[in-house]
Amino acid sequence: MTTDPTPAREKVGPGGDPSAQGPAEPPSPAPGPESVVLDCGWGRLVFGNTFPDAERAADALRAEADGARDICVYLAEPHVLVARRHAELFIDPSHTYRLELPAEIEARLGSVEVRPLRDAADADAVNRIYAANGMLTAPVDTLIGNAGTEEFLHLVAVHTPTDTVVGTITGVDHVAVFGDPDGGSSLWCLTVDMNAAPPGTGQALLAALADRLVALGRRYVDLSVLADNTGAIRLYERLGFTRIPELFVKRKNPINEELFVAPGTHGHDDLNPYAKIIAVEARRRGVGVEILDAEWGEMRLTHGGRRITMRESLSELTSAVAMSRCDDKRVTRRVLAKAGLRVPRGVDATRGAEDVAFLREAGPLVVKPARGEQGRGITVGVTTETALEEAVALATRHCADVLLEELCPGQDLRVVVIDHAVVAAAVRRPAAVTGDGRKDIRALIEAQSRRRAAATGGESTIPLDAATEDVVRAAGHTLDDVLPAGETLEVRRTANLHTGGTIHDVTAELHPDLAAACVAASRALEIPLTGLDLLVPDPAGPEHVFIEANERPGLANHEPQPTAERYLDMLFPGTRGVPRRWVPVESAT
Repeated sequence: MTTDPTPAREKVGPGGDPSAQGPAEPPSPAPGPESVVLDCGWGRLVFGNTFPDAERAADALRAEADGARDICVYLAEPHVLVARRHAELFIDPSHTYRLELPAEIEARLGSVEVRPLRDAADADAVNRIYAANGMLTAPVDTLIGNAGTEEFLHLVAVHTPTDTVVGTITGVDHVAVFGDPDGGSSLWCLTVDMNAAPPGTGQALLAALADRLVALGRRYVDLSVLADNTGAIRLYERLGFTRIPELFVKRKNPINEELFVAPGTHGHDDLNPYAKIIAVEARRRGVGVEILDAEWGEMRLTHGGRRITMRESLSELTSAVAMSRCDDKRVTRRVLAKAGLRVPRGVDATRGAEDVAFLREAGPLVVKPARGEQGRGITVGVTTETALEEAVALATRHCADVLLEELCPGQDLRVVVIDHAVVAAAVRRPAAVTGDGRKDIRALIEAQSRRRAAATGGESTIPLDAATEDVVRAAGHTLDDVLPAGETLEVRRTANLHTGGTIHDVTAELHPDLAAACVAASRALEIPLTGLDLLVPDPAGPEHVFIEANERPGLANHEPQPTAERYLDMLFPGTRGVPRRWVPVESAT
């Protein structure tokens, strides 16, 4: 793996042995370098057209590192090689598209600046976007080193109002890599932050890359897109890309398994994101996965003589007693308080004068069903007797027992504890929209809801219901008002992911006292995996109160932290140590 800032090109020696690399040669029109392999960090590009024969290219693919995804590109007659080595290799089920340069790609996006990747902060941001979109991450040093070479054009999109990296694209200059006489290039890893990138960010990245390639005198740019990614294909065709007859070759490794296994063979395609992240990690380690009920997220994992049944992240290792302690919020409060942990003041609703007395004593309240999940039936910020009566009635629809708690100020923090160790922490923020000076608030909510659904596989949407209308009205607006350009408006009171909330990793910032309190809570509940909800003034400070505990937290919401890996470590300790590239916690700032 190339990690220094020198060009990441290799010249592979006979038999594809990486130890027999020669020094990278300068680009030469004729003849070009031979047997070129380019390290992109997440995997290598094996330029099949530079190898003396297909078998040498196959040997280079065989040297693929664990946890990487290598691709052999521009190989003559790739189907012949795959037919000979079908146990090892497969044809990537993707289409190759080409854009002739120069090309006119409109990119009017005043709030986004596209520039080269510069430093470790940029590389960390790129890795977070990769991980959030289910892509492999890359060593920070490799990303920085590649960005400083003529072979790569690694660009990032920066949202100028917040100075945040919200998208990235990587271009590869074939002339610099192997002296391409056709003056070609290719693009890889075009992706954006689905929570933060303004619409059109991807097109702006494409336009910026095309402009830079034209300035270098390149004649075309190629890309590969999965054949079933119809949305991306429509975009590329609209921008002028056309299909070309190029097929790429990959190794049959655990990461690629979904690409070469028959669709639906294991039922994995029908799993929701919370079950699928566990199934994918298990298969990567060689753990057998049997889907028992895809709609329910129920699976049985087997490795050696050990077999464990689970529903998403709730496994049979969690006892019925531990589950019941989390299921009833009143019991959760009692267990945590008995362990000396901080919880808000709270009482059971009586639907009588006692409720009003508690409101007057405690101030603004949170009213919620004693049992339930996904924020259903919860009302935040109750201040009047009428509102209290309505909130209790709403909560009663979901559970006959209702809990009244004082409203504690602070940020909504979720901490995932696995095997009594903190693995991930994230601040959850309520759904919000940003005005553009043209669309009304209703249209902004609908657009943001569609984007959240796309980013979460349909798990997160913003309801256009009475609760949303109340929040908008409390801010002095109606759904028909046009929100001024740049103005941000929260449209929900709770930060629940299922109602459009967003989640922001703060693992590296978590105060040691907070982490210790969460571990103590998991031990008090006697639960091996839990998602603890707290209210905190600042995740970097010690102050907190516990709100509730979840016995089946969503592990898919915490990339780039290794939640699924640590879960499999706990379930099957013998599979620990299988390499995978993640952004280190200390780098995730």
